[in-house]
Amino acid sequence: MANEAAKPAHDVAGVSRHAAARRLAEAPEAVEIFVVDHRWRRLVPGIERLARRAAAAGGGAGSVVLDNDLRIRHLNARHRGKNKPTNVLTFETPPGVPGGDIVVALETVRREAIAAGRRPRHHLAHLIVHGALHLRGHDHHRAGDARRMEMEEARILRRLGVPNPWKPASPRPAGELRR
Repeated sequence: MANEAAKPAHDVAGVSRHAAARRLAEAPEAVEIFVVDHRWRRLVPGIERLARRAAAAGGGAGSVVLDNDLRIRHLNARHRGKNKPTNVLTFETPPGVPGGDIVVALETVRREAIAAGRRPRHHLAHLIVHGALHLRGHDHHRAGDARRMEMEEARILRRLGVPNPWKPASPRPAGELRR
């Protein structure tokens, strides 16, 4: 994944970090879902439920923000110094405060799903689980850490009914986009 945990100077979705942390502490499954780019609703029907389930299965988050490449590129440039879009960014809360934000880019997710021969909803679930694991402290900078994280992702995704993203997808006709 192109993701690195970043620490924003502001709230990603315009929600108070403390309010989101309180909600998470009171009900871990109560992840806030923000569909900022409404094209997500066409690409992944039932997106709020999918995002909430994936975040909770991955260990929770304060919010999941579903946006587009342009805004993700700006966030990536500001917080990581990389002026290009990425599939998922995570923003941690201060130490000792539960939650964190997972931000996902629509066009990148769609491109990656098509290139990998996967359903966009499955790829989105994978990226949200990936982001939630980052928020729990998992990383993939070293080979052993990467392998452990991949195995944890596959285990969680299996519980969600999502195929293992680390195994080759079954072939489909070129250009076919399944939801």
